[in-house]
Amino acid sequence: MNETMLSVRLHGPRDLRVERVPKPPPPGPGEVLIRVSATGICGSDLHSYEDARIGDTEVKSPLVLGHEFSGVVEEVGPDAFDGSNQPIRPGTRVAVDPAQPCYRCELCQRGHPNLCTQLKFCGNHPDDGCLVEWIKMPGRSCHPVPDALGDEEAALLEPLGVALHAVDLARLRVGHSVAIIGAGPIGLLILQVARLAGANPIYVIDPLEWRLKMAEGWGALAFSPKNEEPVGRVLRETKGRGVDVAIEAAWGDKSVAQAAEMARFGGRLVLVGIPRDDRLELKHSTARRKGLTILLCRRMKHAYQRAIGLACNGQVHLKPLVTHRFRLEETPSAFELNARYADNVVKITILNRS
Repeated sequence: MNETMLSVRLHGPRDLRVERVPKPPPPGPGEVLIRVSATGICGSDLHSYEDARIGDTEVKSPLVLGHEFSGVVEEVGPDAFDGSNQPIRPGTRVAVDPAQPCYRCELCQRGHPNLCTQLKFCGNHPDDGCLVEWIKMPGRSCHPVPDALGDEEAALLEPLGVALHAVDLARLRVGHSVAIIGAGPIGLLILQVARLAGANPIYVIDPLEWRLKMAEGWGALAFSPKNEEPVGRVLRETKGRGVDVAIEAAWGDKSVAQAAEMARFGGRLVLVGIPRDDRLELKHSTARRKGLTILLCRRMKHAYQRAIGLACNGQVHLKPLVTHRFRLEETPSAFELNARYADNVVKITILNRS
C-alpha cells in the first residue's frame, strides 16, 4: 500500500482543502526528500487563494500552495549537491529555494536563473508547493542553515532574498532617499536592507497602522495614505525634489503611479508587487519627463548565502515579522484570516509538527 501524507490543495477561489495525497517516491539523481518544518504565507499565495490565478497563470487542477519553506533532509538521491555545490546529507536542516531553473537556457547561462524560460516554481500551477508533510526537491535548491536560525526564520530567507534583489536593482548609495509603498513582509524586509545599504531617509506608506508601527521601529518615516495624500507628503518632505528611489511593494489601486510621482528626476522606480488585475499603469509623461529608470523585480538571484549571513549576524530581523502560527491542518483558517488582514496580521507561518 502506498504511503500517504497531509497536503493543502486549492480547488478554486477560496476553496482550500486539507487532503491526503501520496507521499513522494524516493529521490532520484540530484534530488532530496525533505520533511517540511515551516511555511510562510506570501502575498502571491493569497492571489492564488482568492482568484485561483496569479498574473496569467490559472489554477486548472487541484494545486498544493506554498513556496516559502524550510525543512529537514530525510533521504538523498545519488549525486545530490546543495546550493553551494557541497554533498548534502540526511538530517541537514535547510532553507529551500522554491524556484527550479533549468540552468541550460540562454538566461540561465547568462547568470539570470530568476529569468529562466523553463522555470518550475513551487505552488505555481502546474507545480505543487510545500504545504505538505514531505516534498521532493533538487538538492541544488537546498541551503543548509545553522542552528542559530529557527525553522520560521529559515523559511523567511526566501522573502529576504527577494528584498535583497529589489535593493540590488535600486543600486542604493549611502544617503540616498527612498520611498517604499507597502509595509507587508516584503516591504518591511526591503526597509531593513535599505537601511543597511545606507539609505536615509526612508519613507514607508501603508494603510495598516500596526504595520506602520513596525516600520517605525526599524527607522522609517511611516504614514498612512488614509490620513494624508502620500505623494504630496513625500514631495513636501523632500522640498519638491522627490526621492532617489521609489519601491512599490503593494500593488494597491494607484501605488505604481504614486511611486513614479514620488521619484526625483533621473530617479529609479523598482516594482516588486504583483497586481491582482495583471496590469501596470502609470502616467507616461511622468516617467518620460523625469527620465525614470523602471525595473521590475523577478524573484531573486544568488541571494541565499547573503540572506543567511544577514539573519545570523542579526543585521536583518526575521522573527518579529511572524505574528500568527497555525498547524498544517489549520491552513484554510490561516488563509482566511490573512486574506482579511484581521487581528493585526503581518506574517503567518504554518508549522509541521510530527
